[in-house]
Amino acid sequence: MSRLKSGLLWVLTVTPILAQTPVPESQSPTTTPFFNSGHIAPDYPTPYAPASVANIKATMDRVLVYLEGSTPIKVINRDTKEPVTDLTKLSGNVAFDRTDFILTSYEWGVTYAGMLLAAEVTGDARYRDYAARRMTAIATVAAHLRAQPPPATEPPGAHRMFVLRSVLAPHTLDDSGAMCAAFIKASRAGVDPAALRPWIDNYMKWISTGQFRFPDGTLARNVPRPNTLWLDDLYMSVPALAQMGALTGDRKYFDDAVCQILQFSARMFVPETGLYRHGWVQEMDPHPAFHWARANGWAIVAMAELLSVLPEDHPQRAAVLAQYRAHARGLATCQGGTGLWHQLLDRNDTYLETSASAMFVYALARGINRGWLDPQAYGGVVSLGWNAVAQQVNSQGQVENTCVGTGMAFDPMFYYYRPVNVLAAHGYGPVLLAGAELIALRQTGTH
Repeated sequence: MSRLKSGLLWVLTVTPILAQTPVPESQSPTTTPFFNSGHIAPDYPTPYAPASVANIKATMDRVLVYLEGSTPIKVINRDTKEPVTDLTKLSGNVAFDRTDFILTSYEWGVTYAGMLLAAEVTGDARYRDYAARRMTAIATVAAHLRAQPPPATEPPGAHRMFVLRSVLAPHTLDDSGAMCAAFIKASRAGVDPAALRPWIDNYMKWISTGQFRFPDGTLARNVPRPNTLWLDDLYMSVPALAQMGALTGDRKYFDDAVCQILQFSARMFVPETGLYRHGWVQEMDPHPAFHWARANGWAIVAMAELLSVLPEDHPQRAAVLAQYRAHARGLATCQGGTGLWHQLLDRNDTYLETSASAMFVYALARGINRGWLDPQAYGGVVSLGWNAVAQQVNSQGQVENTCVGTGMAFDPMFYYYRPVNVLAAHGYGPVLLAGAELIALRQTGTH
């Protein structure tokens, strides 16, 4: 048995037993016959034993059922408001009607990726079907609209429909990166590559040549502040670049992805804490560091996604892996006692947040599965983390205690009091990714 598998088996089966084994009376600090602390069971707020594959899958299934109902494919004729049921016979001014979540948002790019991984790991075709039907519908309707002249009354750049504006004319990394990565993953999995490829290229054109960059090539923003880095943008660029490298074999995409990880890290990683600051402004000195959880989630997931496809012989693979491990150490250190992580990672009086916690579970579990992290050091972290995340999925399949969309700020109150909501779309994809990776961990110890 390999060191990875034997270590993993110990972590996932023996550790909880050892932690709850009564201490012999002779070793107890209290020797009175009326009290033996070793026989008092800990009152854990989160289940301590590792979740079974069946339990993990049941949690994910609740999410799937909820999302199938809350995000139907609803195409309508904008002029008549009549539903369009046959997407092979589109005509005129069509649009996606609104559902509870936006099918083309960056959050839904993460959700599609989670669905695809869930299908791969579990073999349950419902997850693949969810992603495939929606991505194919997006590509089909977008192709129809691109071929139509816009109505005379349409404002320039509006492209007739809010939902598809970011597909037809992306103009931010938020518009392009997460959806591009999901489209490439779907295409590589055999989901209608011919229909998806034009939109992959359209997204990638913005990432590679449209987005503002610093002179050293680092992807940056000039809105709302000039010369600014947002840590979120690592996920909004790196997975798409990495997947494009895997799709095409062109190493320039890997090189660009590596550039982003290392150059963001040089400016934004705080070695003393092992965590990233959320934002960085070129002209700011001294520079405050607010370790917002979800931004750190975007970073560790981006590194995990890159390492998953980065060629072993890439000259900077070791540097990316070292950065991933340094961040993993920092994250493990600040995990809360219930298994979740706090909204500001180093401030325990901020609330416990679900989407970031799920991201950490996914990225660290993948590290164990791929041999990047020691299973004895991180197995308990991800096992407890998943159990805590699963408690946030309610009976309807909604993900609770997810922070809503968040800008960047340099004061604590901004982060302390951001609302949470089950309609904050950021929680669903990470929960699916985390669950799928935990199933892989429980099944084989490799993935």
